[in-house]
Amino acid sequence: MAASMWFYVQYVLVPYQQADAARHDRPRGNLSDLYPRWLGARELLLHHRDPYGPEVTREIQAGYYGRPLDPNRPGDPKDQQGFAYPVYVVFLLAPTVKLPYSLVLAGFRWLLVLLTAASVPFWLRAIRWCPPRSVLAILFLLTIGSFPAAQGIKLQQLSLLVSALIAVVAALLISGHLLLAGGLLALASIKPQLVFPLAGWFTLWTLGDLRQRWRFLAGFCLTLGVLLVAAERILPGWMGRFREAITAYNQYTGGGRSLLDVLLTPTAGKVVAAGLTVLVVWLAWQKRRAPADSPDFSFTLVTVLAATVVVIPMFAPYNQLLLLPAIFLLAHSSEALWQRNLGTRMVFVVAVVLLVWPWLATLALAIASAFLPSTSVQQAWAAPLYTSLAIPLGVLALLACLAAAPLHWHRSER
Repeated sequence: MAASMWFYVQYVLVPYQQADAARHDRPRGNLSDLYPRWLGARELLLHHRDPYGPEVTREIQAGYYGRPLDPNRPGDPKDQQGFAYPVYVVFLLAPTVKLPYSLVLAGFRWLLVLLTAASVPFWLRAIRWCPPRSVLAILFLLTIGSFPAAQGIKLQQLSLLVSALIAVVAALLISGHLLLAGGLLALASIKPQLVFPLAGWFTLWTLGDLRQRWRFLAGFCLTLGVLLVAAERILPGWMGRFREAITAYNQYTGGGRSLLDVLLTPTAGKVVAAGLTVLVVWLAWQKRRAPADSPDFSFTLVTVLAATVVVIPMFAPYNQLLLLPAIFLLAHSSEALWQRNLGTRMVFVVAVVLLVWPWLATLALAIASAFLPSTSVQQAWAAPLYTSLAIPLGVLALLACLAAAPLHWHRSER
């Protein structure tokens, strides 16, 4: 199943996208999400140029798309690929700015593979599950062979780096290394929309026992403060430029839309997102005093991450790697869920079907490719993605079922 996913990406999805781009005269360059950040970092650190400026943006387009975008050409993408990150991301990329990008690209791709694989034991540590080696091997393979991981690795998406950092942070908290955990979470804030909801929960948890947990908040605030001051020093007024870049991004991409906005309507999506946020905040408040090595802490952690995937104003599949700890926790608690009642079993079956469908579809396409022309197989390129938007909702629904059976869940954790 994992191999079929990579077969699908490499020999079905990418060839279809290439053919579709050729039909619509759409440019294709390196298409690396790392490239805009790397080029912006290089221009800022080596040549003291504003990475948010229009000149650098056009140079980014020349590499990312193969040429600068032309607004008079209807086939050109709307995404301008500007430097829409906090400027302190350049500190993480600084060691690479003097290297040729081809070398950086190859190295970063393999780094993402290793980090994604390494995140698995850290997530398992965070939810206090030590599976047999055979199960651990399966989890490794299916994680690397999932569509979010494959997409993120192919695109060289920094979300995979952030996800791995969050996994390490969670494991460090469980182990009592609060100062280091806070510092690493601040580094992960290069993707603020993924980190700040979790930082809010961790802050509330810290305040639940400030005398014992103050080191986490100290590590986070100190590291973030250093990053902000250093960023202001190398590019004064960068926060305003960053806000402008985010505003421009939302305008030329049609506005930041959450998964709920896409599945419902923008208005209904925001209402549901607000309700979900209230519920998660209520859960976090109730569990703020839970010890870091307790089931309540693990459950709140995975719920906050799952809710983040649903409510943030983007719905790219690679962000769904943040669902990994929730999926692992649900797999570990599957017996308790199955024994609860008929309604829970129905939700369980639906959630499992949503999760497994992409692999079943890619496996079918891999088998079909042995008998059908590649062009015919490519026409079904969308089939593995049918459940993509529904997967986070299925995970949240199953977490709600687990929350309704705390006694059974706690027993399964022992």
